[in-house]
Amino acid sequence: MIGTIITGAIVGYLTGHIIRGEGYGALGNIALGILGGFVGGLLFGILGLGPTGWIGDIIAGIAGSLVLVYGFGETRHRRQRRRHHH
Repeated sequence: MIGTIITGAIVGYLTGHIIRGEGYGALGNIALGILGGFVGGLLFGILGLGPTGWIGDIIAGIAGSLVLVYGFGETRHRRQRRRHHH
């Protein structure tokens, strides 16, 4: 459990710096990293690529987090566009 939280914090921090140039705060980093790890693990599994070891978990987590951030950003932008068009 502690390992998951630490890995999640690292993944969220790295993802935040890749996307925004800054993190999402401690709890945001942990949440993003844990969710990203779950999504990344699923995506890697579908592709037949199992993350191996801690570095593999970090890579899968970052990939999953980027998918989450991009997907959330696209959803939010679509909603904003709809509001401005009405």
